[in-house]
Amino acid sequence: MSVSHPPTIIVVHPKERKSKCTVQSLRTHEDFVFWKFPRKEPDKLTHYVRLGMGGPQISQADAASGLLVLDGTWRLAEKMEPAFEELPIRSLPAWETAYPRVSKQFDDPASGLATIEAIFMAYHLMGYETEGLLDGYYWADAFLEQNRDQLS
Repeated sequence: MSVSHPPTIIVVHPKERKSKCTVQSLRTHEDFVFWKFPRKEPDKLTHYVRLGMGGPQISQADAASGLLVLDGTWRLAEKMEPAFEELPIRSLPAWETAYPRVSKQFDDPASGLATIEAIFMAYHLMGYETEGLLDGYYWADAFLEQNRDQLS
């Protein structure tokens, strides 16, 4: 992957289990930076948008911006949101997850995506390069097939 945009910042909640984390493989990519919550470097967040719910849909109009993604369970990510409330929120349209998960404690949101799926989708909609993002995920082909109409 070649960087033509600010690096994507992934803020990982300390309680996020590495065995469940779908973005671990991105740690070796030069266009991703990982922060462990509550780390925050406001001076590095200029011209960033935050992937979340309730904002306008992310699009190519956001292509000059960097992307900040909160990584954790739905409950943990929700607790991290206030620390980054100054960033404009961009949301995603409904895509279908292929990530094989079932929460034993809470109902998963109907359109809930794994973090790597959400990043892939945001990159696609922003016009960023997506090649290689899903490498190594055994369910990647199912995800792409289930969402092929949105990819065309």
